[in-house]
Amino acid sequence: MKTACVLAALVGSAAAFAPAAQSGKASTALAASAIDDAFGVSIETGNKCPPLGSWILEDTSPDAIKWFQNAELKHGRIAMVATIGFMVQKFGVHFPLYLGPTGSNAFSPASDQAWLLSSSSGVTFSDVAAAAPLDAIQMVPVAGWLQIFAVAGWFECVAFDRQWTQEGRVPGDYGYDPLGFTKGKDMETDEKMKSLRMKEIKNGRVAMMTIAAWVSNEAIPGALPVWHP
Repeated sequence: MKTACVLAALVGSAAAFAPAAQSGKASTALAASAIDDAFGVSIETGNKCPPLGSWILEDTSPDAIKWFQNAELKHGRIAMVATIGFMVQKFGVHFPLYLGPTGSNAFSPASDQAWLLSSSSGVTFSDVAAAAPLDAIQMVPVAGWLQIFAVAGWFECVAFDRQWTQEGRVPGDYGYDPLGFTKGKDMETDEKMKSLRMKEIKNGRVAMMTIAAWVSNEAIPGALPVWHP
C-alpha cells in the first residue's frame, strides 16, 4: 500500500511538470520528425526512438523532447551514484565522516566513539555502516529525509532556471562543472563533447537498469539470477 502511494505521488508530481500536450496534425508531425533525430537515440534501438517513447511524445509540444532528455539525464546520474553507493555499502567499505570517529570505515573498522545519526532513535553512523543497503535507508530519520528533499528541491529550481530561462544550454547542462571539462566547448557541435554526452546517457541507462535489478534482488532474494554485489 505504501509503495502504491509513493508511486502515485511520484507520477502526480512528474505530471505537474511535464510539457503540456498540443492538439493538431502540425504538432504531431513536428514531434514525429524530431524524435528520431533527437540526441540520445542511437544504434541500440536501430537509430529509432522506441515505440513507447514515440507514443509518450505523440501530440506533445516541441519542448517535450528536451524535458524528457533532462529527466533521463538526471535519473541516469542518480542511478550511477546509487550503484556505487550500493556496492560500497554491500562490500563494507566506508570512509571517515567529517574526519571524526565513525565507528566503521575503511581505516577504522571498530570504534567506541560512534557519532549519533539520530539522538531520538539512538541510531549511530556505525549502525548504518553495518546495515544492508535497504535497511540503511530505513535508518535515516525524518529530519534527514527533509534535508535531502530540501536540497533536491533547491537543485531542481536552479536546474529549471538554467534550462528553461537561460538560452544556449544543452539538456543536462546546469552550470556545475568544477573540473572545467566543458569550459569553452561547444556542446552542440564539438565531436568530443558529443561523444562524452552520449557515453553519459548510455552509462546512465545501464546504471538505471542495474540499480533497479539490485534493489529488486535485495527486496526479493533470488530475483536476479546473475552476479550481483
